[in-house]
Amino acid sequence: MKLAVLPVAIALLSGPAVAADDLETTFQSLKDAVTAKNAADVKKLALETHTLAYDVLCKPQPEAADEKDVWKSNNDYAKAADLYTEFALYSMAVQSPAATMIDLIAALEQQNPKSKYLSEAYGPYFVALNQTGSGAKIPAIAEKALPNQPENEDLLLFLADHAYTHKQPDRALAYANRLTAALNKHSKPEALSAGDWEHKKSAGLARGYWIAGVISGERNQYAAADKNLRAAMPLIKGNDAMLGPALFYLGFANYNLGKMTLNKAKVLEGQKFSEQCASIEGPFQQQAWKNAMIMKTEASNMR
Repeated sequence: MKLAVLPVAIALLSGPAVAADDLETTFQSLKDAVTAKNAADVKKLALETHTLAYDVLCKPQPEAADEKDVWKSNNDYAKAADLYTEFALYSMAVQSPAATMIDLIAALEQQNPKSKYLSEAYGPYFVALNQTGSGAKIPAIAEKALPNQPENEDLLLFLADHAYTHKQPDRALAYANRLTAALNKHSKPEALSAGDWEHKKSAGLARGYWIAGVISGERNQYAAADKNLRAAMPLIKGNDAMLGPALFYLGFANYNLGKMTLNKAKVLEGQKFSEQCASIEGPFQQQAWKNAMIMKTEASNMR
C-alpha cells in the first residue's frame, strides 16, 4: 500500500529578492515536473535545485545594513526551495513503481539522510527492495539510516526482527525496547489514515513487546518477561505462532514470580498460562503441559 502524498505549503518570495535567477528558474521547473509526475525530471531537477540553493545559502551575510534584507530574503527562498526538493523526491517516489521508488529514495538519502520525509519512506522503500529482489541490501541500509532517524519505527521494527531471527538476542532486545518506546511516543503521521496508523502501530507494538518478552523469558528475567508479554497478548490474538511462546514464558515467569514472593495466585496464573500454551500445537506444547501439572501440585501445597 502506498503512502499518501504529504501536502507542502511554502511561502515563497517573488523574483527580484532572489539573487540567483537560475535557482528561481530551476525551482519552477522542478515544481512543473512534480505536477507532470515525471520521475526522471524530478530526480534531475531536485539535485540541480538543491545545488543552486546550497550556493545561495553559502553566501556570507553582508556587512552593509541595506544589503542584509536582500541576503535574508535570498536565504529564506533558498531554504524553502531546498526543502521542496526533498518533498519532491519523496512524493514522486511513493507514487512510482518499485524500481523508480528505490532510485528516488536513495537520492533523497544521499541529499539529506536526516530529511523529515524519510521518516515515512522506509516502510515502502523496504517493500520495494524486496519486490525487486534486493532485500539482502535492507540490513545495511537500515543500520546506516538509524543514526540519522533514531526513532523511526520502520527501521527499528526491521532491525529488531532481523536480529531476533538471526539469533542476536542482545541486539534484538535493544531494538525491540526502542521500537515500543518510539511507537508509544509517536502520534499519527499526516501521511497515514487513522486506521492505517492504528494497524501499523499495533503490529509494531505486538512484535516489539513479543520479542522483548520472549528474550526476557529465555533469560529468566521474569518481571520483564511478564510485563512485555502481557502488553503483547491483546495484540497477537489469533497468531498461534506468537501466542505459543508468549503463553509459555508468561506461565514460566508468573510461576517463578509466585514462588519468589510466596504468592499462590501468581503460581496459579502461571498454571493457567501454561495450560493455554498446552492447547496450542507447537514446540512448546508438551513442556507447557508438564509445567502446568508441576505448578498445580505446588500451588496445592501453598497456603
